[in-house]
Amino acid sequence: MTIPKRMWWQNSSVYQIYPASFKDSNGDGVGDIPGIISELDYIQSIGVDVIWICPMYDSPQVDMGYDVRDYEDVYRPYGTVQDMEVLIEQTHARGMKIILDLVVNHTSDQHKWFLESRSSKNNPKRDWYIWRPARYVDGQRKPPNNWIGNFGGSCWEWDEHTQEYYLHLFCPEQPDLNWENSATRQAIYDSAMEFWLQRGVDGFRVDTVNMYSKGDMVDAPITDPKSEWQFAGFQYCNGPRMHEFLSEMNQVLQKYDAMTVGECPHTPDMAKVLKYVSRKEKQLNMVFQFDVVDIGQGPYKFQTTPFNWGLPQFKHAIETTQNLIRGNDGWTTVFLENHDQSRSVSRFTSDAPQHRVAGGKLLSLMMSALSGTMFIYQGQELGMVNFPMEWSMDEYKDVDSSNYYKMVADRSHNDPKEMHVAKTSLQHLARDHARVPMSWSDAPNAGFSAAKPWMRALDDAAICNAKQQQSDKSSVLSFWKRMLQLRKQYSDLFVFGEFDLLDKSNLEVFTFTKTWQNKKALVVLNFTAEEQKLVYPTEVRSQKSELLVSTLDTPASDKLAAYEGRIFMLES
Repeated sequence: MTIPKRMWWQNSSVYQIYPASFKDSNGDGVGDIPGIISELDYIQSIGVDVIWICPMYDSPQVDMGYDVRDYEDVYRPYGTVQDMEVLIEQTHARGMKIILDLVVNHTSDQHKWFLESRSSKNNPKRDWYIWRPARYVDGQRKPPNNWIGNFGGSCWEWDEHTQEYYLHLFCPEQPDLNWENSATRQAIYDSAMEFWLQRGVDGFRVDTVNMYSKGDMVDAPITDPKSEWQFAGFQYCNGPRMHEFLSEMNQVLQKYDAMTVGECPHTPDMAKVLKYVSRKEKQLNMVFQFDVVDIGQGPYKFQTTPFNWGLPQFKHAIETTQNLIRGNDGWTTVFLENHDQSRSVSRFTSDAPQHRVAGGKLLSLMMSALSGTMFIYQGQELGMVNFPMEWSMDEYKDVDSSNYYKMVADRSHNDPKEMHVAKTSLQHLARDHARVPMSWSDAPNAGFSAAKPWMRALDDAAICNAKQQQSDKSSVLSFWKRMLQLRKQYSDLFVFGEFDLLDKSNLEVFTFTKTWQNKKALVVLNFTAEEQKLVYPTEVRSQKSELLVSTLDTPASDKLAAYEGRIFMLES
């Protein structure tokens, strides 16, 4: 079998930065681009190859910058286009690459395109967004269909001035662009992509990448009888022209050898996912599938209780994303955290004081042994955890969290028991946990800012911060550095190798092998707070094994400690 040429982005580890919360350089309580530049040496020291900057574009910040007012400008509290040019140059000077967030399913309602579009029905840009007349039921004005928005409520907003509805899959302030219009698409490529590619950006994380072709926009099936608005993800994702649109977009990207990673929700069919990421299809390099991070979520994400899943479900989700590249020309991603997820130590292991370091190392070891391009979110390398239950709802800043809490209050008439259940779920799953300021030191505000931060810093910065962990050989940060080095050293096996799950039904221990030609590694992960017997599954029992790495400095020969992980090299 001929091995296809390896692309630079395949063997890369990517470090994601949320600008508002990374580092404040000017004392206004908000992170900024000069703050990122000041910590590039720290980022480089982790051993990553690429940085990904969440939206830093000019924006009213209704949805933390995912409502773009101008693709060709920067949100002033973060800095300027010139600051971005310095960041690009300084990142490249350290041998790293930089990608941006590409948000082109929708714009802000303050974008000049939308201001024109809503100015009149015969404006040349009217068709750049998705406008529809009202439906009337028993004389009552109703939206064109029953779709629920991603943040609740109808995803149609009535425009009094032109007497029509416009579509917004997210906030009302985020109107959806009409990709069916070729002039709109060209403007997107010029303004949102080429403007930054020409300034040296190396690619994009593509937001909501499978939502651009909306299909026939008929009513969604009724899955929530209590609501007028229904989940429609399978209606507006993966529509009939998606592959055509992405192939066209890729023609722009190819000119710059730019990488793409698409956010691909509501796509359980792996054949559909593979078509997006197959090398011969020339659409996307890879996507984020949500199998792993959706574990334990309810039908409406927060309608759930913490830890209501078993380890076999987690294994199956990882197996699904790993098998995407088996025997084909596709590519996959490895991630447990991002700006839309709570902290992985709190979700998948334990953030109890005695276990959080072990849990952080266990997840680092597991991720580093999985195939695909790896993505690490700021603070994950320190083992940062969710903020505590005691924090009031005032500390939750995300529109998704506040909308959900308000919906439960309205539906339950502020029933104390229902409100407690809602807050418990938010404390486990809310996006807010990823958005607290980065813990840099034990100084006030976790060393993030000289001023009160826009969002409260964690109270535990005294025991979990970057400054302390940099000089502590037993820290989560030191272990991440070690694992990223090993991942590079054994890249055939860990980045490109075949994943095989062993002992699927085991409720305590996650065991898998990685194989590349005649090399094989065994990965054993104890996902419990109890000691577990070290057992070699029958498939590998006859093979000699040599310990490559453990999350413990001195592991026992026949037992796995709580949240211990090990990798063995096997001899056939």
